[in-house]
Amino acid sequence: MRELAASEGEAGTTLTAMVWSGSELGLVHLGDSRVYLLREGRLFQLTHDHTLVQAMIDEGRLTEAEAESHPQRTLLVKALHGRGTAEPDIELRETRPGDRYLLCSDGLHRAVSTVHLTEVMREVADPGEAVRRLVDLANRRGGADNVSCVVADVC
Repeated sequence: MRELAASEGEAGTTLTAMVWSGSELGLVHLGDSRVYLLREGRLFQLTHDHTLVQAMIDEGRLTEAEAESHPQRTLLVKALHGRGTAEPDIELRETRPGDRYLLCSDGLHRAVSTVHLTEVMREVADPGEAVRRLVDLANRRGGADNVSCVVADVC
């Protein structure tokens, strides 16, 4: 595993993916894209951001409120960057009928609050329509970065 130091200034890209097999879900994550789970009306963030600012929050050196405007909030400390190896977080999870998953880029979760993510995920039954509404919300709120997402339901 290679951790990128903030001083290296290296750019990288994220990888967040899921695969279903029966009632299990394999989750692979690297970077600051996210996976959320809507279960029984509650939204849970399943992934952990691999950013300098998140590391500072984890260490107690920065608050969530301070992180929102920190100048290095998008600096990745763990990413795909074309050389060396960065090992992703890998997790196997049990799924339940009725679960709904949201995979999204930071362009969505930085622009749209958790309250509004939850609202759309709860209220819009069709996954395709939920995606359209989420992307529209992000774009209306400035959409300063790439905005992409996938909504998937477990039947």
